[in-house]
Amino acid sequence: MRKGFALLLALLLLAGLTGCAGKQETEKEESSIVVGFSQLGAESSWRIANTESMEQAAKDFGYGLMMENANQKQEKQIDAIRSFIAYQVDVIVFSPIVETGWDNVLSEAKQAGIPVILMDRMIATEDDSLYTAYIGADFYAEGRRAGEYLVRKADTMGAERLRIVEICGTEDSTPMRDRHKGFMDVIGQDERFVIIDSVDGDFLRSKGEECMRELLEKYGSDGFDVVYSHNDGMTLGALDVLESTENAPKNLIVITVDGEKDAVDALKAGRINCVVQCTPDLGPSVMKLVGDLKEGKELPKVYHPEEGSFTDFDDLINPKVEGF
Repeated sequence: MRKGFALLLALLLLAGLTGCAGKQETEKEESSIVVGFSQLGAESSWRIANTESMEQAAKDFGYGLMMENANQKQEKQIDAIRSFIAYQVDVIVFSPIVETGWDNVLSEAKQAGIPVILMDRMIATEDDSLYTAYIGADFYAEGRRAGEYLVRKADTMGAERLRIVEICGTEDSTPMRDRHKGFMDVIGQDERFVIIDSVDGDFLRSKGEECMRELLEKYGSDGFDVVYSHNDGMTLGALDVLESTENAPKNLIVITVDGEKDAVDALKAGRINCVVQCTPDLGPSVMKLVGDLKEGKELPKVYHPEEGSFTDFDDLINPKVEGF
């Protein structure tokens, strides 16, 4: 519990700050629990839905929420975490844009006695006492599901060789690393599959477009058979280019990760073959962990929500899509 004066000071200070494209959002309910939340950006429908889930869950649980959007800049996240420490929030939640570079600021939070929950992305550290829990998707399992779909598809087609281009997420981020590793651990020993190129799309739709233009210029109209993209935004951007380019590769197998409505609609329309689910609706689970933490309950170090995938092998009449 924090003194009323400290909380009042925090709210007054926050009223004059800017975040999310210059604006910091502060929401305070009649609660003694205040959560400081650093979101990494608003680069996709997934991220926007994730932020909305956190905001709604804070309201539902009656918690105060101080939210800062880092707009894809690690230094802004570090500044936000330090501001939360200064304001004496009860719990810090953040989605790290990259895995490394957090030890100093999280050591400061630990010294201040403020627990930290990682959401959606993991950090790389030799001291796992710097965070209390991680809640988010099992990105490695998502990569494996993508690979398992491709093996099944190749078996069904009787394919002898499939050339793959991979559009990766932000370099040095947990989902980028694990989605690649899980995929490779499934297909890597199968001689039918070869990744001819992996490019960085930074989880942005615009970068997905750029990557596909570069791939088409590099490999031509018959240069690859499979597109494996680490999120729906990049996939939809790549499809925009493919479908507006004369002599683009035909009958491509397209595999994407997230599960937003536009991607599932594209799957139904035959533009995408496999959508691996990654739910953004983490807010209720995060806020439950916050409550359990303040009650002194022991938390699981890692919590993964249940997820699946939608493919062209499934009944696509009414697939269940959560969080979008």
